[in-house]
Amino acid sequence: MSMLAGKKLLITGVLTQTSIAYEVARLAQEQGAEIVLTSFGRQMKITQVIAKRLPKPAPVVELDVNDPEHLESLADRVREHVDHLDGVLHSIGFAPQSVMGGKFLEASWEDVSVALQTSAFSLKALAVACRPLLVEGSSVVGLTFDGSHAWPVYDWMGVAKAAFEATCRYLARDLGAEGVRVNLVSSGPVKTTAARSIPGFEKMEGGWPERAPLGWDATTAEPAARACVGLLSDWFPATTGQIVFADGGYHAMGV
Repeated sequence: MSMLAGKKLLITGVLTQTSIAYEVARLAQEQGAEIVLTSFGRQMKITQVIAKRLPKPAPVVELDVNDPEHLESLADRVREHVDHLDGVLHSIGFAPQSVMGGKFLEASWEDVSVALQTSAFSLKALAVACRPLLVEGSSVVGLTFDGSHAWPVYDWMGVAKAAFEATCRYLARDLGAEGVRVNLVSSGPVKTTAARSIPGFEKMEGGWPERAPLGWDATTAEPAARACVGLLSDWFPATTGQIVFADGGYHAMGV
């Protein structure tokens, strides 16, 4: 039997075929899942086009995680396509250019707050919005980039990821009684659209293949996507509040 046979998943962040979210959607369908995608604004049309390139076309519902009305109505709009959810993938992040690229000390709270709301608080917002649909044994999975280090050029986005990881632990605490697992996958650097928006991204990925014991290929999202699919399945029934590293082992090596 396929790993996700009969599962119904909500997947955010599918914008290009190079994204980790797209690869999760593709693998999830191959493993038997029925998926619903989200997008918003001008990106809706892009996601709808990309959705047609999946093994099976998938519906797209509008969701801006910073819009209270979108969040409040999300469950009802998802119900138009599936009657419940077995899993949710959070693949959402944004920070203004002014808070990255070596501008840590100059960044304003106005711009930093946008990064924190969109890239950290949104995990809680999405989980709560989906809560009426989540069944016992369901799984919420988010994507992070090791928030325990101060990375070159990542700056306030790195702070947002640290908050994102803490949010995961608190969600795991509060949703555990409902049988909902909450975990994160920390990927190595992947050359996605989001990565290209980080000024000086090459400084973050430099030396990764040499330091990672298993090596690293920044041109493919599949290793991280496979970890997400594993966590969305029933194969980790007692794992919650954790960060699974899919980075070739880089995080475990000393300088």
